Amino acid sequence: MRLDKYLKVARIIKRRTIAKEAAEKEKVEINGKIAKPSSLVKENDILTLYLGLKIIKVKITSLTPKKDELMYELLTEEKRP
Repeated sequence: MRLDKYLKVARIIKRRTIAKEAAEKEKVEINGKIAKPSSLVKENDILTLYLGLKIIKVKITSLTPKKDELMYELLTEEKRP
């Protein structure tokens, strides 16, 4: 699944266009490498998002949405210094 679509479907970012813009501005990494909006993600990938004053690190646990279940596991959430 594309990175921008995953971020929207997993409800990490509310809109796909905003997810696409974040990736274009190099604010998203997959396994430590800067990602493009069209980068493919798979289960067990580690996403790092630099959003505003937060740094969010999540592990992808699923690519298919399930009712009342998250598609990721939150590893860390910290504020930038």
